[in-house]
Amino acid sequence: MFLQPKQFKFKKLKKGKLIKYNFKSNFLKFGTIGLKASEAGLISNRQIEAARQAIVRKIKRNGKIWIRIFPHYPVTKKPTEIRMGKGKGNTVYWCSKVSGGTILFEICGVNKNIAISAFKTGAAKLPIKTVIFD
Repeated sequence: MFLQPKQFKFKKLKKGKLIKYNFKSNFLKFGTIGLKASEAGLISNRQIEAARQAIVRKIKRNGKIWIRIFPHYPVTKKPTEIRMGKGKGNTVYWCSKVSGGTILFEICGVNKNIAISAFKTGAAKLPIKTVIFD
């Protein structure tokens, strides 16, 4: 089961601009230690789920984990060998626009060393550079 919105106002969105650094969600809200994005980029729903599974397996289902990002943004693509024009393509997957400084995951209730090793394995599944934040 991959993350995607239940309802959405518009099926296809414009690309827009990616904000380089975020000052709003750059502090811990729920947990004691977190994984923070150090650069901007797009993270797909499959990558978020893969990182979550890796972190949960590493902490052996102890403690609590929070996912602070959600894929709201649809990415469209036209099929191969289709001529130019004829409108925008269909939605292929959903992704989250992440700016630098955004907290991606938070953990509490586990040992700090275990949490750090879990975040290292989870960060390997993500396409952007991250740093462990506490």
